[in-house]
Amino acid sequence: MNAKSAARAQGRPVLQRFPLALRILGYTTVIAIGLLYLFPFLLQLVTGFKTDPDAAAHPLGLIPATPTTAAYQRLFGLSQSGEAVPFFRWLGNSVFLSVTVTAGRVLLDSMAGYALARLNFPGRRLLFGFVIAILAVPPVALLIPKFLVLNTFGLFDTYAAMIMPLLVDTVGIFIMKQFFESIPREVEEAAKMDGAGVFRTFWSIVLPMARPALITLTILSFQGSWNEFTNLLVATQSSQYETLTTGLARFVSGSLGQGTQYPLKLAAALMATIPVAVLFFCFQRYFVQGANAGAVKE
Repeated sequence: MNAKSAARAQGRPVLQRFPLALRILGYTTVIAIGLLYLFPFLLQLVTGFKTDPDAAAHPLGLIPATPTTAAYQRLFGLSQSGEAVPFFRWLGNSVFLSVTVTAGRVLLDSMAGYALARLNFPGRRLLFGFVIAILAVPPVALLIPKFLVLNTFGLFDTYAAMIMPLLVDTVGIFIMKQFFESIPREVEEAAKMDGAGVFRTFWSIVLPMARPALITLTILSFQGSWNEFTNLLVATQSSQYETLTTGLARFVSGSLGQGTQYPLKLAAALMATIPVAVLFFCFQRYFVQGANAGAVKE
């Protein structure tokens, strides 16, 4: 009888093996932690509809005393009060930077990953060792050398300075290499028997099979370039090259107008958050698949 009970218990889901009171406590704890993480985003959303005095007097209040869209009207240039916020210029620069960098990373990282995974050339292992070693270097340690290189080549304060240092990413190379190594070699050998060259095999055969990894790399690249800040600090100085991150940083420092302006600042931050959040939630299934495929080698 004990054996049968043990067998039934083993066949049930893990959570159902615990007492009801313990399960309720666990669910309550998880929900509470989830709400704790959601609170800043909810506060950001609500504060955008507050007035400046209301936001200053009740910064943690979740119900606006006098709901208003004044912050969004000023953000989108629909209000005549206060200094103009160049939100659309920031947005345009961010979109241009993110799209260009994402396209470049997906192409170059996948080509580099395939070369390290499949092509036999002298120094391949040493080169991959350098790629792994770069992951251990703090990005802040490269800021001054990056500025010196850009300034020496006359690229400082240009769009090229914003884009070129971000076109290749070591994490992306590693993800693509691990995924390509999980693809059976018989697929490539069959393509070679049909007369396909290395690039044709990569472009027409292997790359379409790497869809989960490509989507993962696209999400990571778009998110990273959209939120990029440190590279832009040493690459540009003119206001015409400001993105959402650098523009918001200047905004938060108090250079636009007077006072705290919490509603305007948080409304701008919310608008900067939405594109990345939508992209992730739309492709999170592929993101998980690509991450698993890159981490586990068959």
